[in-house]
Amino acid sequence: MDALSTPPLPDLFDAEHQVLQAGRVVYEAGSGTAATPCRHALGELLTAYERLLRETRRLVRRSDRAELEMNQLNLRLQDLAAQLEYRANHDPLTGVLNRGAIIEQVNRRFECEDLALIVLDIDHFKRINDNFGHPRGDQVILGVIACLQAIVPPFAQIGRVGGEEFTVLLPASGSETSGQVAEALRQSIESYVFDLPDGSGITASFGVSWMPRGSNFDSAYGLADEALYAAKRDGRNRVWLALDGPYRPYAA
Repeated sequence: MDALSTPPLPDLFDAEHQVLQAGRVVYEAGSGTAATPCRHALGELLTAYERLLRETRRLVRRSDRAELEMNQLNLRLQDLAAQLEYRANHDPLTGVLNRGAIIEQVNRRFECEDLALIVLDIDHFKRINDNFGHPRGDQVILGVIACLQAIVPPFAQIGRVGGEEFTVLLPASGSETSGQVAEALRQSIESYVFDLPDGSGITASFGVSWMPRGSNFDSAYGLADEALYAAKRDGRNRVWLALDGPYRPYAA
């Protein structure tokens, strides 16, 4: 046998085929004698057995095809289920977690650890849509997401909670670390080239909260959101903290 050839698969009905062949040998051995009731009955039995064997082979082939089709359908269903789950949890424009998914993640992580939450809002975003159109606004949002993804640590999660508002979940991060991350994000957006028609840049304002294990999204988001608006009142393109005491601007 050639080394590259594939050995034939064993016949599923090999034993039955051998019985049929043995019966034929017995039947043919009596072909020179006068027909007897036993030989006649054996001939009918062999004919019926052969017909039954052919039908069984046909049913097995049909069953194999049906099983193959079922397996293919199951794989397709698993793929569709994965797609639906992804779409249910991710923002269609940016690919980051949507509002519902980030809320669920924050609440789940609060069950076992402390969390810092960074909330940011693109400054004067309405001006971009009004002056350059919504497609250009979408490009700005994608650029902001690129800045976030380039800076946030691997264990962090990004969510889009509004049109131009985003949040970053930082598990087990203290006030110092979360403030540094927010400031790095602010600088990244400020220096990013968005290629707007008028050559202007984009900035964002940030609010940061930190809360211990056992807290929830509403409390953490509420504090970070208030710090965010303090940053906007302070002139925008700022990081304000709601971590250990009164709101205050971040100081590197």
